Amino acid sequence: MNRGRRSETTRRLPLGKIPIDLLDSTVLRLTGGESDRVATPPRAGVDFAAVKVARGFMIVSSDPISGVTEQIGRYAVKVSANDVATSGNRPEFAESVVLLPEGSSEADLRAIAKQVDAAAKESGIAILGGHTEVTPGLSHPIVVVTVFAFAEKYVTSGGAKAGDVILMTKTAGLEGTSELAREHDFEGLLPAATLRSARRLIELLDVTPEATAAFGTGRVHGMHDCTEGGVLGAVYEMSVASGLGFVLEEDAVPVSPETREICDALSIDPLRLIGSGSLIIAVAKGSEALVMDAVSPTSRVTRVGEFRQRGRSFRRRDGTEENIREAPEDELWRVLSRPR
Repeated sequence: MNRGRRSETTRRLPLGKIPIDLLDSTVLRLTGGESDRVATPPRAGVDFAAVKVARGFMIVSSDPISGVTEQIGRYAVKVSANDVATSGNRPEFAESVVLLPEGSSEADLRAIAKQVDAAAKESGIAILGGHTEVTPGLSHPIVVVTVFAFAEKYVTSGGAKAGDVILMTKTAGLEGTSELAREHDFEGLLPAATLRSARRLIELLDVTPEATAAFGTGRVHGMHDCTEGGVLGAVYEMSVASGLGFVLEEDAVPVSPETREICDALSIDPLRLIGSGSLIIAVAKGSEALVMDAVSPTSRVTRVGEFRQRGRSFRRRDGTEENIREAPEDELWRVLSRPR
């Protein structure tokens, strides 16, 4: 027994999200007191929780931004707002926690506060409060934003059904491409014009327009945004939450030229690169054209695969299939952990 405890305490965790099996056996079993008002409890692969209120539900989600410094406030608002938007409803309110490293200046604080303010105004989100401090031991800022909405009905990423068509909006690796273009040194590797264009992909992080348009058709069973692990990670998490398998077609997933160039320069996979701004939608088979028509005025939308009863498969361009047994490690963390 003592040996088991020592093994548990010495297990080194990877960068990024906690592996789903460990999350299930620890955090998701330790959820405090019980309440019969919890409509959607915390679950692996589900973007938000839902609580019963007088007329419908309160949707709530919280996320940190820790791997980027430039435009950190904008990322923090958009990423948490996206989680709420996957319910099919517009985010309405937010609280923010800003942790600054020692030595930060008043200008550093003001810059982050302006970023949070601007992003929230774009999304129609009212900021209710939060907490701000200078924290010892940090090497860079961390911003955590919690977003709320009130809804009469919603879908979750755990609602997909076998046979559903998998649709994807925009292109793969949007967030990671923008972050790498801002944070990584590509001098001598890529043209300045490519990097400028890649940085501007931050403008595409919001999934609310396409999520609400898709939900409005009444033909969507579930949605999930492409955060850590990229497109492949989002489809995997959605399949776990729904108790299903899937086939994801590599050749069908759109990748922008900027993302392709950055990923080729770093020898990483764009389909495993953090991709906030892109939405995965599970649609009843036969209704995909209806949903695509509804979404297309707000965003590019592509059919990329299908959920099935069992077996999680990534079908490569050459026709070979890779069995996906666990959530993929995000390529951004791999790059950040490389020796400089």
